[in-house]
Amino acid sequence: MLQKSEEEILLLKKSSLLVGKTLGEVALHLKPGVSTKKIDDIAEQFIRDNGGIPGFKGYNGFPATLCISINDEVVHGIPGSKIIKEGDVVSVDCGAIVNGYYGDYAYTFIVGESDEKTKQLVSITKESLYKGIEQAVAGNTIGDIGYAIQLHVERHGFSVVRDLVGHGIGKHLHEKPEVPNYGRKAMGMPLTENIVICIEPMINLGTKNVKQDRDGWTIRTKDKKPSAHFEHMVVIRKEEAEVISTYEFVEQNWK
Repeated sequence: MLQKSEEEILLLKKSSLLVGKTLGEVALHLKPGVSTKKIDDIAEQFIRDNGGIPGFKGYNGFPATLCISINDEVVHGIPGSKIIKEGDVVSVDCGAIVNGYYGDYAYTFIVGESDEKTKQLVSITKESLYKGIEQAVAGNTIGDIGYAIQLHVERHGFSVVRDLVGHGIGKHLHEKPEVPNYGRKAMGMPLTENIVICIEPMINLGTKNVKQDRDGWTIRTKDKKPSAHFEHMVVIRKEEAEVISTYEFVEQNWK
């Protein structure tokens, strides 16, 4: 069954809230001169102190609590000795398990000042997430979500990564259905109430093509231009999608 019970959705909201608060904690510490490992350690401690388990650490062998992807890194960047610099585009993807259910979502920060085109990339990526969410209602299809994201992104001259997609979520981090950020209207799986999905546009400034680093995780743009990534957890409802993740803590702490 893809659908979740209301009890399960309540449990997902708890794990989701911890992810939101963790991203808020990250926002307090993300600044030039700080290593990505330091940010990761802070996030892991915060999740454990608040009764959760890091959702990514050990997942298929992933070594860290956060995926921290900088500039041309699209997703799955491994925290380490890399130092955050002024002007960096930093995507932070966080997962946490509470009561056996996963929370998983992402936010992209620009550290300090950046050029107009990069700022627009980040802004349009975030907007495209909400365009996708608008389509996440019962009676629509998976293709409607991807179409709305793709249309908004390409209209502004950016490109949608094809190799990575959103997903269902619950007791497992990645469940059915897959949720591409591109598609055709009225195509793909029909959406029914109480399916919980992660919609996560990964949008590039230049080419849509990506490659994987030798570490087996980090995905980066082939042309070395920046990428941005936003993700929300969404429950399919009748009239309007219910977003159960929150950027509230990030945005009150990120000045």
